[in-house]
Amino acid sequence: MGDAPIEDLLRRLAPQVLGALVRRYGHFDAAEDAVQEALLAAAGQWPDKGRPDNPRGWLIRVASRRLVDELRAEEARRRREETVAALTPREDFEAPPPGEARHPSEDDTLTLLFLCCHPELSHTSRIALTLRAVGGLTTAEIARALLVPEATMAQRISRAKKTLKASGARFTRPEGPERGERLAAVLQVLYLIFNEGYTATSGAALHRADLAAEAIRLTRAAHRLLPGDGETTGLLALMLLTDARRDARTGPAGELIPLLEQDRRLWNRGRIKEGVELVTHVLTTARIGPYQVQAAIAAVHDEAERAEDTDWPQILGLYNLLRTLAPSPVVTLNRAVAVGMVDGPRAGLAELERLSGDQRIAGHHRLEAVRAHLLELAGEREAARTAYQTAASRTLSTPEQRYLRLRAAQLGR
Repeated sequence: MGDAPIEDLLRRLAPQVLGALVRRYGHFDAAEDAVQEALLAAAGQWPDKGRPDNPRGWLIRVASRRLVDELRAEEARRRREETVAALTPREDFEAPPPGEARHPSEDDTLTLLFLCCHPELSHTSRIALTLRAVGGLTTAEIARALLVPEATMAQRISRAKKTLKASGARFTRPEGPERGERLAAVLQVLYLIFNEGYTATSGAALHRADLAAEAIRLTRAAHRLLPGDGETTGLLALMLLTDARRDARTGPAGELIPLLEQDRRLWNRGRIKEGVELVTHVLTTARIGPYQVQAAIAAVHDEAERAEDTDWPQILGLYNLLRTLAPSPVVTLNRAVAVGMVDGPRAGLAELERLSGDQRIAGHHRLEAVRAHLLELAGEREAARTAYQTAASRTLSTPEQRYLRLRAAQLGR
């Protein structure tokens, strides 16, 4: 942790600090504001003064002081100064107070996940608030992940925090039927966090390994909590099978290398083995769900020794099943690639026409990137070059821009 860039370290610690404050004091909305102030203070001070020996304790101490100051002002108006005095944090956060776990960060973060998926919140608000509080994503990153305008997302997060406060939600892990009701939103949030880490929506780096690792860690924690849940197991398998390819996705200069061109010797065989075992077991023991099917698709890719050995008919069959279980524009887009590999690129292009009027994805760079790929396979070089250029103009990821522009330049020769 000591060698991690400060920005990465703060992102990783933010949900732990917020979980510690909410667990101890409640007041989710005020606690999140206090944590943000502490993160800003750290970002301003640590580069010059050096990071403290215990960064998490430093952040908890600073955020707690901010929060207690706010609570004092509010409680003073209600003449409850003695109660606030009991909340004043100690100077030393190395030793936990009586009754607290010795290492509460993972439990706190998982409990925070369920809190952010409180039933009083709308489905989209649960996702947005969890990405903000647990994933540490900025409002702009969340907006891109959910394909909505940034201003809309900012309003949604603000309303979600107010709703959570008004609900009187407690910082406890739900049990019984309530836990099941929140789990679907929790899993979707974890998947979005993983996707942002595996393929960053903006910036100079293709990966944000801290986010992907955090998503996997939290999903492992959820799997330990619910070992018999098929979709939790499926999501963990999907993450492992996908993350196994990470080292092969970029070249020496950080350039993007697509799946079919990767050096498969660089794939993490340990993660592939674990992921395949998880999905193989869960497909025979639990009710089938979308994450399990996606994990099965990833397993087919990962088990092919060479790109040309990929069992595309099996992948297409799995996408047909996925389209029935969880239809979405992204599923249609990915299925079009499989159709193109099985029935030819023009058949794949015909499938893409299903998305021509879908505003959820019509302006997204991936639609034009897939179109360009299929056009190139069909031998329509000029149309493919134009589509690659359009795709490059629509992504904020520097590695993706470079790759798409390179493909366009190669077709122009």
